[in-house]
Amino acid sequence: MLISLLRSHLRPYRGAIVMIVAFQFLQTLVMLYLPTLNADIIDHGVVKGDTGYIVRIGGVMLGVSVAQVICQIVALYYGARTAMALGRDVRASLFHRVQRFSAQEVSHIGAPSLITRTTNDVQQVQMVVLMGFTMMVAAPIMCVGGIVMALSLDVPLSGLLVLVLPLLLAVIATLVFFLRPLFRLAQERIDGVNRVLREQISGIRVIRAFVRERHEEQRFRDANEQLTDVGIRLGKLMSIMFPTVMLIVNITSVAVLWFGGKQIDSGALQVGEMTAFLSYLMQILMSVMMATFMFVMIPRAEVCAERIEEVLRTEPTVLPPATATKRSEPRGRLEVRDVEFRYPGAELAVLHDISFTAGPGEVTAIVGGTGSGKSTLINLVPRLFDTTGGAVLLDGVDVRHLDTDDLSRAIGIVPQKAFLFSGTVASNLRYGRPDATDEELWAALRIAQAADFVSAFPEGLDAPIAQGGTNVSGGQRQRLAIARAIVHRPQVYLFDDSFSALDYSTDAALRAALAAETRDATVVIVAQRVSTIRDADRIVVLDAGRVVGIGTHTELFESNDTYREIVLSQLTLTEAAA
Repeated sequence: MLISLLRSHLRPYRGAIVMIVAFQFLQTLVMLYLPTLNADIIDHGVVKGDTGYIVRIGGVMLGVSVAQVICQIVALYYGARTAMALGRDVRASLFHRVQRFSAQEVSHIGAPSLITRTTNDVQQVQMVVLMGFTMMVAAPIMCVGGIVMALSLDVPLSGLLVLVLPLLLAVIATLVFFLRPLFRLAQERIDGVNRVLREQISGIRVIRAFVRERHEEQRFRDANEQLTDVGIRLGKLMSIMFPTVMLIVNITSVAVLWFGGKQIDSGALQVGEMTAFLSYLMQILMSVMMATFMFVMIPRAEVCAERIEEVLRTEPTVLPPATATKRSEPRGRLEVRDVEFRYPGAELAVLHDISFTAGPGEVTAIVGGTGSGKSTLINLVPRLFDTTGGAVLLDGVDVRHLDTDDLSRAIGIVPQKAFLFSGTVASNLRYGRPDATDEELWAALRIAQAADFVSAFPEGLDAPIAQGGTNVSGGQRQRLAIARAIVHRPQVYLFDDSFSALDYSTDAALRAALAAETRDATVVIVAQRVSTIRDADRIVVLDAGRVVGIGTHTELFESNDTYREIVLSQLTLTEAAA
């Protein structure tokens, strides 16, 4: 998965990668040349007392070192830029893919996991690419070059490499084998910590209301300790790896000095050559250590790449139409025709044979008990889900075949849980229509009964809104969400229990003002409160995902037991009949 991910996202940077490899190759060759120059200084300058030779070759070494530094700087520069660009591109790919997901894919993978994959997982892949460009490219060149140069100095002494290199590789392979599953577990545990933390931040009011702070502390402690436990196990393995490698390196250095000293004593090897051989040996072993460091990072990056690819390869269930259709007469007439819907893997359908129409200038209300499928039905209109049977039509065109932009412009939805984005009041209201004027924003606020509290802000329309609208009350959040839909000026308004946080007087005032604004639009209201929907032109009663009645308040109260039960649970018989 890691190779596949890198191949697809590094393709635009092939020129930069060629530059990185070229300059890493040059700087490694230069580094391999330095021990030979050092040996010449020792054997032909120090031993013979030739100061001029020492100065001359020393100058060459200085020039070679400067060339190495320049090559290294260029390689690091291009490596860092390419790695950062890769991270940017992968994050962008994830973002655009998630933007196409329906609620089904988001709930399947989970919001906390999507956040982790877009941030932490991408960072792990980005880091291994950066280290690869700066270390892994140079390591094989240095290893092969070091072996060639060591053999050119002394073949018998080079026999130590035959013993050392397989031993090092065996140690690394064994540790990587145990590290890989732990890295996967670590990423899953990070998801768990993010999930618990996200729930606790979002539900802080509920936690405090039920005095469940200790319970939530224990939940976080458990998730945190599970992540810590994996981290400790990883740390133990990694703490074994580097001392083991260093032990092998140091034993090998002692062996070189031991056998090399004997060869110097017999005249088969000069002091400078042994010094150079020791330098080459250290370069070989250092290249193996660099590879070791990369092998430690690669398993985690592979796990992260698999998680990233899982998102990138997940196909959205709600797709734009292959051939988009535009409405010939865009008026906003909504028809729900024999609709059935079941969630993936569910045995039973949530909605069964739902049929009704909602026309311009009419208010259609949908009521029913908890779990009757009201919100699911509303979500089928803007294609947050697609029907599994039947069709939802807008002006005679199936919304699944309708042009996406046309559908978006035609519908204004106020969800059950009003959500505001971080920014200002104005930026939230202009979310559906960026060119709306301040006068239009204030008009929408007056209709939504939100002008009073917005004008009370010192900044007015520029008053800051925190992420999720947490710095305003639930009722204010709902009214701002309603104002946002009004600014959008859609042909179909969908209110999914959007008045539940309002008091009765505000609810009544808002609906009265809204009636004048939406007199030419189709309005569909999902509500639990009978007073909100009793004046609707048409009331659709749902029970267990089926339509059990359609009519006005008076008609249904007299003839429909389900509706009558809902009404009498909130109003007295006299109030209901009035």
